[in-house]
Amino acid sequence: MKWVRTAAACVGVAASTLAACAGPVDRPESPSAAAGAQPGDAEIPIAGLVDDADRYGAPYMPDPARRVELEDYSPYAGRTYPTRPLFGDTHHHTANSGDAFMGGNRLTPEQAYRFARGEEVVSSSGVPAKLSRPLDFLVISDHAEGLGVITQVYEGNPSFTSDTTLARWSRMMKEGGESAAQAQNELVSAQAQGTLPGPVQDPEIVVPVMRTVWQQYTATAEEFNQPGLFTAMIGYEWTSVPGGNNLHRNVMFRDDKDRADMVLPFSSWQSEDPEELWAWMARYEEKTGGRLLAIPHNGNLSNGRMFELTDFEGNPLDRDYAERRTRWERLQEIIQTKGNSETHPTLSPNDEFAGDLGIAGWEYGNLTLEGEPESPEMRPTMYLRGGLLRGLEQAAALGANPFEFGFVGSTDVHNSLTAIEEDDFFGKLPIQEPSPERWEHVSKQGFGETRYTWHYMGAGYAAVWATENTREAIWDAMHRRETYGTSGTRMLVRFFGGWGYTDADARSRQVAEPGYAKGVPMGAELPARPDGAEAPTFLVAAQKDPQFGNLDRIQIIKGWLGADGVAREKVYDVAWGDADRRRIGPNGKLTPVGSTVDLSVPSWTNTIGDPELATVWTDPDFDPSQAAFYYARVIEIPTPRWTAYDQVRFGIRMDPEVPMIQQERAWTSPIWYTP
Repeated sequence: MKWVRTAAACVGVAASTLAACAGPVDRPESPSAAAGAQPGDAEIPIAGLVDDADRYGAPYMPDPARRVELEDYSPYAGRTYPTRPLFGDTHHHTANSGDAFMGGNRLTPEQAYRFARGEEVVSSSGVPAKLSRPLDFLVISDHAEGLGVITQVYEGNPSFTSDTTLARWSRMMKEGGESAAQAQNELVSAQAQGTLPGPVQDPEIVVPVMRTVWQQYTATAEEFNQPGLFTAMIGYEWTSVPGGNNLHRNVMFRDDKDRADMVLPFSSWQSEDPEELWAWMARYEEKTGGRLLAIPHNGNLSNGRMFELTDFEGNPLDRDYAERRTRWERLQEIIQTKGNSETHPTLSPNDEFAGDLGIAGWEYGNLTLEGEPESPEMRPTMYLRGGLLRGLEQAAALGANPFEFGFVGSTDVHNSLTAIEEDDFFGKLPIQEPSPERWEHVSKQGFGETRYTWHYMGAGYAAVWATENTREAIWDAMHRRETYGTSGTRMLVRFFGGWGYTDADARSRQVAEPGYAKGVPMGAELPARPDGAEAPTFLVAAQKDPQFGNLDRIQIIKGWLGADGVAREKVYDVAWGDADRRRIGPNGKLTPVGSTVDLSVPSWTNTIGDPELATVWTDPDFDPSQAAFYYARVIEIPTPRWTAYDQVRFGIRMDPEVPMIQQERAWTSPIWYTP
C-alpha cells in the first residue's frame, strides 16, 4: 500500500491536539485518490513497526537485576514439551478400499477429511452426520491390496469382469444391501484363503489403477493438511491375513506427497510376511530420506499369531528379528470397532476389567471365523498384555525385546466416518449405519457362532502428545511412543516414571513440569536407578472428557519377569473417585463406584466419581533384579452404550444379552524398567 501526504483537516479537536494538525497528514492511499491525485500531494515511504526493541527502546523494562528475577515468571514461556494431547484416528477406510466400496461406501477421502474437520456430510446410507467436536488429525489408511480396483469391477471394466467371480461381485454390489455385504464377506474370505480372482492380482492390470488412485489420495491429503490446525497424515494398510488370522499393519508416513509418491504401497499380495514389509520400509527410507512406522491391529483376531515366538516361516526368533520389529513397530492398536485387544479373562483372572469391554463376540475365532476357533492356548500370544509379557521373556533370552510397543486406539471404520461416540455411532460399514434393524445384522458366522453388529464397539481414538499439530510432530510422538489409546473418550492422561516423585508433584496444577523434569513420559525406558533409590515412582494424572462421565479410578498394570524366567502381572488401584466412601477391601478389590445410568433416556449423572484424579505411586513389590513394564489404565463411571441410544431412539427392544452400559477407558503406553 502507498501512503500520501495531504493537507490537514482538523475540526472539533481539543486545543492540545491542534499542534499536531498544523501540518500535512499521512494517510493510506485510497483507490479514488490513486485515480486522481491532487496537485502538491507528495508520496513518501512510511515505515511500520518492526520487531526491534533497540530501535524503539524499552521505557518500562526493569533494571537488569530485576529482569533476571522475572525470567522464570511465566510458567509457559520456554516450554518445549507437549502441552495437550491431539486426538485422531490412525485407521480409517474410504471408498478406495475394496471391501469398503463393496460394502456400500461411496464417500471419498475428501468427504472423510471434511467430516473429521467437523463439517457435516451425508453418509452412504443417506443419513446426515457430524462430529460433536472436530478431530485434530486423520490417517486415511485404505488397503494397499487392489487400491481403487473394486470401483473398476463395479463399473464393469472388462479387464476385470471377464472373470466370472468378479462379474458376479459386480452384480451383487449393484443390488446393494445384504447382497453387497455378502460380496464383501466373500472378498475378505478370498483374501484370507489366497483364492482371489486372477485379474485383481495381475500387476499389468491393477498397478496403473493403484498408482493413479494413490497419487489422487496423496494430493487430497496435501489439500486438507493444515499445519497447526488439522493434520492429514499419509498412510495405508498392509492387509496380511493368512488363513483368516489377522496380521494387518497400518503404515504411517512422516512425509509429504513428494516423497510418498516415489513409491507404490507394498501390499500383502507381494508378501504376507511382516519381515518383507519391514524390508520395503527400509528401502523406502533409503530411497527417499523419509520415515515410516507400522502399527499392527486386532491381535485379538490373530489366533495367537500376533506375538508368536517364531517368525512367519516358523523359525525361532533371534536378536536381529527383535531389533528390527521394535524399530519398525513402535505402537499397537489396543481397541477399535472389532473389539478390545488388551487382555482376556482367562489370561488375567484377577483383573475385574479384563472381560467387561469388547470381548464378547470377538473371542469366537479369527477375523473371518475360518480355520479353527480361538482357544485358551492361543491367547498368551495374541492379546497385547500377553505380548508385553512375552517381550520380557524374549528379551532375557535374545538380548533384545521384540514386543516393546506403546498403545493407540483407532476405529477401522469402512464408511469414511470416524463417528464412534456412543450417541453418534455410525458403525463400521454402511450396512451398520443407524437403523432400527442394524443391531441384529449378521456380520460373520463360523464354528457355530454368530457375530452381530451389536458386538461392534464405538471405539476408539489415538491420543498423541505431540509438540504441535503437524505431520512431523505427530509422527515423532508416535515414534517415541508418547501416546495413549481410548475407547472413544477424549480424557486427558499423563503418566511419568522416575525415582523421586513426591506427593507434592501430584498436587501441582502443572504436573508435566515435575513429570518431565524428574523422569520420563509414557512410552519411555526408566532412567538408570540412582544410588540409594529403593523403588521407582510414577506420577499419573487424568482429567475427564467434558462430554463424558466422571472418572472411576486409575490403575497401574505391572508386568515383571520372575526369577524362574516366567513373566507375571498384577493390577494396582492407585487413585479413585469418591475416596471418602470407597476403600480397598480385604479381598484386595476397590469398592465399585456404582451407576447413575437411566436407560429410559438414556443418560447418566456425574454425581459419582471425580472429574480429575492424580497421584504418585511407588511400586511396593519392586525387585531391582527383575525387568518390568508399567502402564496406566483410567476408567470412567458407567455410561450408556450405543445400543442403549438405539433402543430408545428407534423404540425397539433388543435381546437381554446385548450390553447397554459400559465403562469407557484409556490405556497409556508402558514405561519399561531394565536392570
